[in-house]
Parts: sequence; structure tokens; C-alpha cells
Amino acid sequence: MTNPLPDALATWAEAARVRSLNAHGVRPAARYVLCWLQQALRARDNPVIDAAICLANDLGLPVLVYHGLREDYPYASDRLHRFILGASRDLSLECRQRGVACIQYVDRAEKREKGLVYRLAAESAAVLVEDQPTFVARWQSERFAARTDRAVLAVNAACLVPPAILGDDIGSTTAFRRRHEPLRADWLTASDLMAELAPYDGPLPFVPDRLDTSTDADIDRLVAAAAIDHSLPPSPMFPLGRGGALEKLERLMDTVLPTYAAVRNDATNPVGASTLSPYLHFGVVGPREIMATVEAAAAPAGAKDKFADELLTWREWFHYQASALVEPERYDRISGWARETLEAHAADPRPELETLDALLHGETRDESWNACQRQFLVDGWMHNNLRMYWGKRIIAMTPDPQTAWATACYLNDRLSLDGRDPSTYGNIAASFGGGSPGREGPAVYGKVPTRSDGSTRHRPDGPAWLEAAATRPRPEVAVPADLPVDLYLEGRAPA
Repeated sequence: MTNPLPDALATWAEAARVRSLNAHGVRPAARYVLCWLQQALRARDNPVIDAAICLANDLGLPVLVYHGLREDYPYASDRLHRFILGASRDLSLECRQRGVACIQYVDRAEKREKGLVYRLAAESAAVLVEDQPTFVARWQSERFAARTDRAVLAVNAACLVPPAILGDDIGSTTAFRRRHEPLRADWLTASDLMAELAPYDGPLPFVPDRLDTSTDADIDRLVAAAAIDHSLPPSPMFPLGRGGALEKLERLMDTVLPTYAAVRNDATNPVGASTLSPYLHFGVVGPREIMATVEAAAAPAGAKDKFADELLTWREWFHYQASALVEPERYDRISGWARETLEAHAADPRPELETLDALLHGETRDESWNACQRQFLVDGWMHNNLRMYWGKRIIAMTPDPQTAWATACYLNDRLSLDGRDPSTYGNIAASFGGGSPGREGPAVYGKVPTRSDGSTRHRPDGPAWLEAAATRPRPEVAVPADLPVDLYLEGRAPA
């Protein structure tokens, strides 16, 4: 059972983004309204912060923004840690510029604390969290809401159009687009509410980290001190924080959009993709800011429309799907017909089996697949046109369909900066059986359509590009004996 929204939020212009996660009411006798961010790591155009300010202004309280980074989240590595800390540093800087207090905590050997959110919540009127449908943010928010005695309100910050206003009866991308498109114009303007009180500077239950004064070298030291996977290095393709996101937005406007409609499917063309997805995944930039950039670009209308369709139809469709699933990362999310045909062929001979080591390092017998995988391994990102081939080929390279799914999710989640996301899980699900069944095909696949590498190999420089991409220098990363079990999904995560 949950409570109705507080009056201040129920009448807020973006109230459709907010839902209550428990039955507790707001407690006005408090030090602050707590805004706990896990993934929406931006201070501007952040509906979670705006909702916190809206409630705090009504209560006559300040807002306290908190972001913590533990060592024990699944696939914690130098790559993920450094990117997250860079985003958190700029979150803190921009909160200060906005007149809102922001504190951080970074788990490491010389500084380990437990229960920080609960301790911060004890002095709060309510806790605002992100309404994220996948991975740790969802699991931790729901668990926290069930255990705390404070009101917990979840706010969608990832989508342009709040999924809650779309209804729960949409069954196809076409139907989603038809319902979503007419609503977009109503949500293109950010609120960016101003806090009426000075930033909170009162007592805290622990000594926080203040990342706003950290240099890149300071961040590197924090990463090195963490008990995480140090074999997976950061990606030089994605500069840290807001500066990195703004570089990508400028590139989108000046370089990508003018030719987007013609080259977006060409993985051999370096200007065919925006490469914004890591910044979107970690909330460094939101869809409204990207759409403002698209509208301002001197690019053909067709290119703008196509990019908007990818960003607002496909990405938000995957978020809509994930919000209706209890666990979007599960194998059983793929369509029933696909599971039926894949499992009927589970005992088929599999002469293309590969070891996890070969798969992880992109050293299989399939040059084109290796070219895809090396993008994940080296860059922490993969071109969209390669993902379907990559995902489908894993089905033949692993012992059974369930292992294929687990392997695809493991490689995506561990290596990619935009992994652990509704969009990437949606793409994997589509490669395992999106759309309608085809004719009975090759062994192993049954009625699941296969995918060739022709869209890349048949380009004028395709063969040379694939050969070079498949042999890129790559790191030697640690290989587990078995595919890891996700303790968060198993309900056995650390307290």
C-alpha cells in the first residue's frame, strides 16, 4: 500500500513523474528533504532534484542531495567507477551553483561506513529517489522504501514523457510511437525550480567526501583505493562528466546530425553514431537537453526526425517495457515463442562453442563477432548496428539458450558504460526473439531469425575495417571460472 502524493507534488507541473514507494507520510519536523541519487547524476534538468525542491519549498526546508558509491555493486571496475565519480564530481559542482547542498561518500579501505542512506533519512522529511526500472537503483530503492520509516517518493528522470501517463496496454513499438509522439511537445521544457532556503549546512551522521574540489588525479586515487576489478581499464573514448557530455552534444550538432540519416547504420563510419548513450545511462545528460541540441542543429529535417525516433521512440519504448517487468534482466522476458523454439533446439550440436575467455577477449573464430566484442572491451560501447549480430551469434557460441542470455548480459553489463540499462536489455531481448517468428532455420536457432555481417562486410571498406577492429590491442581482463550470479537479483546482496 502506498500513500497519495503530498499536495505540493500532486500539483507540481511534472507530478506525473512521481509515485510513492511506501505508505509513510511526509514529516515536516525535519532538517531537510533528502534527494538520494544513484544514476541521474546531473544537477540541471533533473526532475528528482526538482521534485525535492518543490516539496522542500512547501515545507520550508532545504534540500540535501546525496550520492554514494560502494565497492560491491555488480561488475564494479575501474571503468565504471571512474566514469561514475567524474559524473558525481560535476553533479556536486552544479548543485553548488544551483544553491543546493550535495554530499558524497566513496567506499574504500580507509573509509567504510554502513547504512548511510538510513542515517541520512532519519533527519529527513521525505526521501526522493530515481524511478529506475533496472539494475541496482531499482533494487536498492525498493528495499530501502520497505525498511525505512520515512516517505520515499520515486521520480522518473530518464524519459522525456513519463511512462505513467502512457497507460499499461501498449504492445508494440508502432502503438507506442502513436501514443508517445503527440505528447512530446508538452514535456520539452525543464522546470529547474529554485530552492527558497540557503543550502543545508547542518550536522551530518558521517564525514562526507567533497568531490567538487577533486582533480582527475584525485578521482584516480579513489578508484585505485577501491576493492573493485582493476583489470578493466577506463575508456578513453568517453571523457568524464559534464564536459564529456557537452563534447558529445557539440559533436552531435556539428558532425553527426548533418549526415545521420545516411550513415547511422554504417559501423565503419566514425560519424554515424552520437556515442551519447553512456552519458544518458548515468544521467549526466537527459533527453530534453539532447532534443534542444537536435532542434538547434543545422541539419536536414529527416535526419533530426530519425534521431528523435531513436532517442524518444526506441529508447523510451525499452524503458516503458522495463517498467512493467519485475526483473527486466531475466531470460524469461524474451517472447514465449522464442523461448519455446530455442529450448526445443537446446540439444542441437553446437560446433561453434567458445570459451568465456575467448568471448570476453574477442578471440573467437568469428572475425566479425570479435570486431563487435572488441568495441565493448576496449571502448566500453558498441555501435547499434553491430549489437544485433553480436547478440544473435552468442546463441550458437554457448551451450544452451539460458547460458547465451546470461553471457550476453554479463558481457554487456561488465564491459559497457551503457550496460545495465533498459535499452541494452531490450536490444538483447530483441536479438533473442523480437518481433514475429520466422521459418524454421538453422540448427540451434529454430524460428529465431539469424543475422549476417553483410551490413558491415559488404561496404567498400568493410572487410578491412572488420579485420582491423577484430585485432585492436585490448586489455587482459580477469575471467571468472563461471558466469557470476547477480546477488541483487537473487535477493542476497550485501546490506
